[in-house]
Amino acid sequence: MSDLQRILSNNKAAEELLESLKQELKTIKNEQVQRKIAVLQTENETLRRQVDACLKKLVALEVAHGKVQIPVPTPDQVRAGSGPVTVKMEPVAEPPVVKETPKETPAKAQQQQNAENKAPKEKKPKKEKPAGESKQAGAPAVEEPPVDVGRLDMRVGRIVEVSRHPDADSLYVEKIDCGEPNGPRTVISGLVKYVPIEQMQNRMVVALCNLKPAKMRGILSEAMVEILAPPEGAVPGDLVHVEGYPRVPDVVMNPKKKIFETVAPDLKTNEALVACYKEGSFVVPGKGAVKAQTLKNVQVK
Repeated sequence: MSDLQRILSNNKAAEELLESLKQELKTIKNEQVQRKIAVLQTENETLRRQVDACLKKLVALEVAHGKVQIPVPTPDQVRAGSGPVTVKMEPVAEPPVVKETPKETPAKAQQQQNAENKAPKEKKPKKEKPAGESKQAGAPAVEEPPVDVGRLDMRVGRIVEVSRHPDADSLYVEKIDCGEPNGPRTVISGLVKYVPIEQMQNRMVVALCNLKPAKMRGILSEAMVEILAPPEGAVPGDLVHVEGYPRVPDVVMNPKKKIFETVAPDLKTNEALVACYKEGSFVVPGKGAVKAQTLKNVQVK
């Protein structure tokens, strides 16, 4: 009977263990679904903000080219189920119509010239312009996006080649693949004192790609690198977004506007090592957050 009891006891323990494993598997699946939902919601919010920003640009460009706006609801109003939107429509000046005059025969033109030489020309009175009217009405300026992290063109890159700068002991010369058809970018970074050269080779990084190229000790640098780790599954060329800030990067940032210098003080890592701008996390949509390896609550430089 002791053997039978032991078998029954083992059978019961196995059933309890199986049930426990089922519950753990169910919990893991639920957590994965919730994380996926959170990522998709973040991506949808980012895309929505990009659509809103592009819509504003489109309206400004149409106004600048003399087109009258048609009243349309914004995406937020469509989602809220509100009524039609009232858009103020300004009259647009029609271009003057130039009538072509028929070509005159040489004889007729000569007669007209003789008549003009005999009779003095009468001066036509000048029309006075209304007070306050400018000489030429300029087209309305296109609204410039706000100076925030959305103006930075950040992309995932991979260091495919690295060497010491021939004329500077503290600088690396890197070739970084950012997924561009014209090949890797040359980047100069002052990381010799902080990262061994062996850890630089084939490393995934985040590259700021719309800085104005500048020579550093005779070598042209075409980007700036922060040693931040892109999420697993990211590939060169993936775009880095910041939650809550539409991605509308300048083609090349104008150094006189000091866009990066304005944004830089609010770049930091949080308690979870995630790179942030103010309260918005750096993410590669659909793949996850951009993180530092060990340093939390520090400035990203």
